[in-house]
Amino acid sequence: MAENLTWNIKGGRLDTTPFLIVGVLNVTTDSFYDGGKYVDIDSALARARQIIKEGGNIIDVGGESTRPYSKRVSKEEEKKRVLPAIKEIFQHYPEAIISIDTYKAEVAREALEMGVQIVNDVSAWEFDPELLDVLLEYKPGYVLMHSLGRPETMQDSPHYDDVIGEIKAFFEKKMNVLCKRGFPEENIVLDPGIGFGKLLEHNLTILKHIREFFGFNRPIFLGLSNKSLWEKLLGLPVNKRQIATQVATALMAERGVTIHRVHEVKETYNTLKMVKVLTGVGRENNQ
Repeated sequence: MAENLTWNIKGGRLDTTPFLIVGVLNVTTDSFYDGGKYVDIDSALARARQIIKEGGNIIDVGGESTRPYSKRVSKEEEKKRVLPAIKEIFQHYPEAIISIDTYKAEVAREALEMGVQIVNDVSAWEFDPELLDVLLEYKPGYVLMHSLGRPETMQDSPHYDDVIGEIKAFFEKKMNVLCKRGFPEENIVLDPGIGFGKLLEHNLTILKHIREFFGFNRPIFLGLSNKSLWEKLLGLPVNKRQIATQVATALMAERGVTIHRVHEVKETYNTLKMVKVLTGVGRENNQ
């Protein structure tokens, strides 16, 4: 297990042990699981309240779906969706920790100016290179995620000769760029990008060998909640994947994954509490 399990974010530091739960708040119309449920301010605030009440540590606000074959939205439309929601959450919950799920530099900058502490970027600044400048200026917490291609085409026959080795090389390259430019390594967590330019076999290989990524000595951030790999593996439609998600989350937590991005916060909290109690994974044996 990685030894360094703290995560510096803008304005503070998070202890990722025994676990952190990142609750998904999609203010979108077309996200694969909850598109359209939280597009107005009242429902978005209610969702934020639910995440906090059920044990979530971070609210991950996203204004553009990045599911396979999704359509891009303009930065103006994305800001129109996310910034009012962020403002409302902070007004009611000023101590909230919010992550902005975006790859657009301008969206990230304006969210960080509002007090957002984390940038969750599916592109590793490949889609908008100016995002790197924003990261260097504000030094937020940063989710460095691997993706092969863009959402519009990433599932069109993705190929790897060595999926684990290639993702590790990607992380090493991107971390070197960040650190050489003065971005603190302690602000980075690593997400292997389940479902982003990966077939079922690639996703399963990543999950089986998740410990391979601990060599970077950074916490692992994992988003596998209700994703299509459970349909491909088990034949489960989108509204029947919760149990598979919880089983996989428990297995990943037992193997040392500490940051879990999920839709069902309460269920995940209970799952991770059970892992801690029954296996001893957590703060006591990682200090």
